[in-house]
Order: sequence, then structure tokens, then C-alpha cells
Amino acid sequence: MAAAGAVAGLGNADFSDLREIKKQLLSVAERSRERGLQHSGKWASELAFALEPLLLSELPPPPALTEEDARDLDAYTLAKSYFDLKEYDRAAYFLRGCKSQKAYFLYMYSRYLSGEKKKDDETVDSLGPLEKGQVKNEALRELRVELSKKHKAQELDGFGLYLYGVVLRKLDLSKEAIDVFVEATHVLPLHWGAWLELCNLITDKEMLKFLSLPDTWMKEFFLAHIYTELQLIEEALQKYQSLIDAGFSKSTYIISQIAVAYHNIRDIDKALSIFNELRKQDPYRIENMDTFSNLLYVRSMKPELSYLAHNLCEIDKYRVETCCVIGNYYSLRSQHEKAALYFQRALKLNPRYLGAWTLMGHEYMEMKNTSAAIQAYRHAIEVNKRDYRAWYGLGQTYEILKMPFYCLYYYRRAHQLRPNDSRMLVALGECYEKLNQLVEAKKCYWRAYAVGDVEKMALVKLAKLHEQLNESEQAAQCYIKYIQDIYSCGEIVEHLEVSTAFRYLAQYYFKCKLWDEASACAQKCCSFNDTREEGKALLRQILQLRNQGETSSTEIATPFFLPASLSANSTPTRRVSPLNLSSVTP
Repeated sequence: MAAAGAVAGLGNADFSDLREIKKQLLSVAERSRERGLQHSGKWASELAFALEPLLLSELPPPPALTEEDARDLDAYTLAKSYFDLKEYDRAAYFLRGCKSQKAYFLYMYSRYLSGEKKKDDETVDSLGPLEKGQVKNEALRELRVELSKKHKAQELDGFGLYLYGVVLRKLDLSKEAIDVFVEATHVLPLHWGAWLELCNLITDKEMLKFLSLPDTWMKEFFLAHIYTELQLIEEALQKYQSLIDAGFSKSTYIISQIAVAYHNIRDIDKALSIFNELRKQDPYRIENMDTFSNLLYVRSMKPELSYLAHNLCEIDKYRVETCCVIGNYYSLRSQHEKAALYFQRALKLNPRYLGAWTLMGHEYMEMKNTSAAIQAYRHAIEVNKRDYRAWYGLGQTYEILKMPFYCLYYYRRAHQLRPNDSRMLVALGECYEKLNQLVEAKKCYWRAYAVGDVEKMALVKLAKLHEQLNESEQAAQCYIKYIQDIYSCGEIVEHLEVSTAFRYLAQYYFKCKLWDEASACAQKCCSFNDTREEGKALLRQILQLRNQGETSSTEIATPFFLPASLSANSTPTRRVSPLNLSSVTP
């Protein structure tokens, strides 16, 4: 199925010959598997599977063998069998002295993985005293010296450059690693592993602009992925839609990435719908199922989460995603010790698995174990500095410990990563309030309302701040808007602060001598247990004053009608003068 080359949103990338793209994918999948790069091979294979099958005459030929390949063939074949069985030292031993690119890569990669395995084995307890820096991959420095010599002599192929970049990243030489990964994408643009490693090192969109990347169709997959990681969800979804239009509509990888993107912007219904569709297409898939379980957890869908956990257990109980799903299930049942145990199990399987560190931090928070929670969140940040949940979790932990300056720092970091997430802004506002920086707090609450307040609390907090500062008109304005919002989106009337809003408005209108409005709000107060007595008392006072001949004030003349469902007899109320928020808008 051929697609038009210039699909909207794909820049100059050429998708006109999908059969050629499929050949390239099949070829790089085979080359990746030969070098033990299973994940890159799987990614290319999944993408190739989404395209139309090739005829026998169109299949890519096997890569040509060189003299060096022929000489190293026996050693390579033996070592690869040991490598596949995870006997890395044994594989490296038999590959010593091999000169061919393929055998040399496997030799260096075996040594790298051997060091990683030993490092993981030494990290006995996932929350033990072994901090970052104490447990190291001892092979890294030697590998760097050897690969550096080869690099200077320009003897590394695309796979070799990828491994050199990984070694540099592990040694925290991020700048050098980025340069090497960019070089690797130019030398071998089809290797997804190099693009993915590059994703992990890019911290913002500005950094992305300065990268000199090859103009290839693979770049579009990379951009879509990095946009998702950088929370630029709208751009990411546009890219993925363009890739679907270009001919990758059957790709389960793209479908899963779109589901993750919707999860990131908290469009829960859409994300759940896509994940359910994905499970129909690929019922034995385990990847991303932990993200699916997060959505089921947020919606408190116990039966569905229970089914997912049992289903994944039957497929493979010793996968990190399975452990995270089971952990979420126990957390939803408020069995936090059991949940933490499964997240620890996930980390024993893969200590660099980001989601498990963050989720374990949440469980320790539930168990009031703040020191363990802090350690778990810090581990999450070490794995990925872009994880806003870990920064936010640290902010919450220090809030519990009543350390507002620490708390402010972590909430700021979370807000930088999620500038349009109202939860971060409300948390920042509360922090500023505790530090008595009320102007900053006002800015945060107003901004939280402006970006779309998820928890419908920003206006209430802003109103209470105005109350505190004796700015009664502004407070009343915020409460009116809050009530409108609650009723217009069909929220339950017993929303936590609705009674507070009606009580304040009743008292405000009473002071302004607006008896009809005060009476309407006082009657609404009678609907709530915590404000019933105050509402009745106010109604008695209004009645008494009316009987004494007190007339309603007409000073505030701007007409305003509460939603019909709010007031008995649909009594029209008058709006307080419009709130001037220009001074507090960020």
C-alpha cells in the first residue's frame, strides 16, 4: 500500500515507498538480533509487521560477509550462543582478538552487560543503604578508553557508536554522549536504540532545536516520541496521526504511544478506550500495561484491574510491568504493604524501571514512611529527571514534614515539567501561602484556574486568600464563579467547598443589604449539614430586618443570574463588581 510522500506534519520525510521502508526494517531487525540488541530488533519487527507483506523477489538479501567475518565466524557463533544464555563473561572470552565489526561489537557489549549484571547483583536491596555512586559498573572506564581509541580512528560502525554513547551516558558524560548518539543516527539512521538513548538525554525543546539530525523517515518516529516525553502532547499526537496517515495504521507501537500520550494529558476516557482496543489487537502484550493499570486505578475500576493483573500473571508473572499492575491492584484495595512489596519485586527485576520507583514512593507516603518515600522518589529522578510525578511526590513529602522551602523547590521543578497542570500550580500556591508570599500564591491559583482546574479547588483557595486579605468583593466573585463551574459541569452538589461558598456569599450579600440574594444563598446553606444552622439563623435575621422595613440596597447594579438549579424560585441575584485580576495574572 503506497502512501503519498508529503503527508501533512511529516516535514520532508519520504514515506512514498513503504515497500522499501519495510525492506530496511527487516534488514535492521536482523542486524540488531545478530548483535544481541533484542529491543531494537523487536521494535523494527513490530513496525515491519504493520506494513503489507513483501513478495519473495522483494525480500532483502542477507548482509554480505567480509574476510574478517569469515575468519571470526566460528568464534562469533559460539559466543553468540553463550550471550543468548546470558553468559556474558564466557561470550567475551571467546571473542577476544576478533576483528570483524559484528564480533567486535558483541565482544564489547558482552563486557558492558557483564558489568551491568554484576552491578545489579550488588544492589541487593532496592531501598538499602547502597546509594548511587557506591555501586558502579566496573567495566565502564575500560570500555570508554578502548572505544574512544576506535572512535578517534573512525573504526566504529553505527552499532559501535551506539555502545560508545551508552558507556558515556553511564559515566554521566551527557554532552559527549549526545554528540556520539547524533553521529550514530547519521551513520545508521535505522537503529532505533540510538534514537531512544538520545531521547533520554534531551531535557527541553530548545535543546532539540540545536541537534543536527539526519533527514530520514526515522526522525519522525523520534520526534513523536520525544514530544511525548517532553509533555508536548499536541505536537506528539499530530506526528502520530501523520504516521498513521502515511501507512502505519496497523502499528501497535503507534497505538500504544497515542494511548500513553492521552494518559499524560489525563484524558482518561480516551486513553482507556485506546488501551482496550490495543488489547484486542495484541492480547498477550505486556508493555505499557502498567500505564493502563494506572488509568484503571485512577478510575477505581477494581474488577477490570483485577482481571488485568490475573491475565498478566498467566502470561508472565516475572515481568516488571506485571509486578506494577499487581502493586496497583493491592494499592487500590488499600493493602499498601503488599503493594510496596510488588513494586520492590519489580525493582529487583529491573532497578532502572522508573514507574516502579515512583509508585513505591506513593505507597510509602500512604504508609507514612516519609524517609523511604523520599529515597524512592530520588531514585526515580536519578533514572529520569523528567519524571514530574517524582518531583511532585518529593514536594508532598516535604510538605508533610513541614519544610516549605524544600517543598517549594520540588513543586517548582514539577511545574516546569508540567506548566499546564493545575495540580502543580495549586500545590505551589499553597506553598507560597505558607511562606506568606500571598501575591505569588494568588498568581498560582489564578493560573491554575486559567489552565483548567482538574480538582476544582483553585478558585476556592483564591477566594479564601482574598477573604484573609479582607478583599470581600474579589472573594465573592471567586465563590460565584466556583459555584457556576461546579453546577455547569454536573458535579455532585455536596462538593467539599460548595457549602463554604454559599455561606460566604450569604454573609456578603447580607452585609451589602441585598436581602433577596442573601436569602437565596442562605436557603442553599440549609441543604448542607455543616452550614444548616447558620443558614437558618441568617434567614431569621433577614426576615426580621424586612419586617422592620429595611429596604434592599441598590448600589451594585450589574445584573447576574445564578444557574436556575442553584436558587429557590430562580431568584435573580446581582453580581458584585467584576474582579480585576490583572494585578495577579502571571
